[in-house]
Amino acid sequence: MTTATTTAPPVSPAQSELSARRRWTVLAVCCLSMFLVGLDTTIVNVGLPAIGSGLGVGIRSLEWTVDGYTVVLAALLISSGALADRFGRRRVFQCGLVVFGSASLVCALASSAGALVAARAVQGIGASMLSPVALAIVVNAMPDPRERAQAIGVWAAVFGLSMAVGPVTGGALVAAFGWRSLFWVNAPVVLLALVLSALFVPASRGQRARRLDLPGQLLLTVVVGVCVGVLIEGPRIGWASPAALACYGLAAVATAGFVRVESRRAEPLMDLKLFRSRTFSGAALGAVAVFVALNLTLLTNTLYLQHTRGFTPLAAGVATLPMAVGATVCAPWSGRMVARTGARLPLLLAGGFITAGGLCLLALDPHTPVPLLLVAYLLLGIGVGFANAPITNTAVSGLPPARAGVAGAITSTARQFGAAIGIALAGGLVGHATPDGIAHASRPGWLLVVGCGLFLLVMARAARPKA
Repeated sequence: MTTATTTAPPVSPAQSELSARRRWTVLAVCCLSMFLVGLDTTIVNVGLPAIGSGLGVGIRSLEWTVDGYTVVLAALLISSGALADRFGRRRVFQCGLVVFGSASLVCALASSAGALVAARAVQGIGASMLSPVALAIVVNAMPDPRERAQAIGVWAAVFGLSMAVGPVTGGALVAAFGWRSLFWVNAPVVLLALVLSALFVPASRGQRARRLDLPGQLLLTVVVGVCVGVLIEGPRIGWASPAALACYGLAAVATAGFVRVESRRAEPLMDLKLFRSRTFSGAALGAVAVFVALNLTLLTNTLYLQHTRGFTPLAAGVATLPMAVGATVCAPWSGRMVARTGARLPLLLAGGFITAGGLCLLALDPHTPVPLLLVAYLLLGIGVGFANAPITNTAVSGLPPARAGVAGAITSTARQFGAAIGIALAGGLVGHATPDGIAHASRPGWLLVVGCGLFLLVMARAARPKA
């Protein structure tokens, strides 16, 4: 994989008037929204046992509480990016904040698992308007390629950090205020982001608005939803049952239909020709791999520590603190590396550390020493921290800057699809295991984490150092 150089878009008068302080303030506002999106992907994990107890549901319904959010988010990201390029990024960004905040309040008031899953899906709709749009706003505000690479590194770092600190934050909230506080906490942050976006974020849109691709959007939603759904429900219904076979067929037909529709449209939802580039397709697959590893680890960790080891939600969250520290320290460092030397070195470090973290957990049992667990979480956090900046910068560089909303959307779709798969696989592996059997049942998952790390090493080998 070769690392493309980001080409600066034409500098508009509005951009030229933005001072350095204003540009980095815009980045801070966008990072605040991205922190919410990432946080809500993982903050619920550590509270799942408490939610299940409060609503009287089991692991299978709890998986949908997490994946109801990530599946909708992954399916709608690209359309939201196109909407932002068409109708204005700040406007769509603020609409997303309102939808996300309102759905968070409904989640906090939910009286049944069905109501909670439905509200989480609406939350995903709002989040889909934040993730790609925030990146497009950042790219538009940073016309200098080196400054933009650094900003993308910070943006990616905040997203990765938010997912890593979610369990710590969730454990503290559940211990202090109960599981409903996992959703109440979003309200003040959303209000702050709304005010700051109105004050500091400039209005912008794509140079050429694209038509919405409703058939493509519908087919993509079916593909993502069915693929994740069968992973979640497969252990319950049976992998060879008529229902499962029907799902496989539906996923295959929807995928073929999506490829056919997108290849014939003048303005497709997803330009499939982009995936002919090893640079772009490698970055997308790398994003999937990183977030499969991260989310499989976080959910398996939650169930293992609380059910097998008897940890409280707070203790289980604190146990992942080394992961958050590793991501926090290494993500901005990775962004600086990308700006100076290109993607190869941070990808090598990412792949090496993720592989090492997975190997540490291969021998997991009910009595694994806590220090070894902490080392494994630290290694995984360092790997995730190093991975996000080179993957994001490479993917964004693979499209013209005028389509920054779509570029950010494809990257974020890959992340969230990986997150949904990781959560579904974790639940499928350990959802039916006894407390003492969770460690043994999770071993295929740790092999998968190792495989994700090795894939990043292959990406790094193909990447060319920056000239």
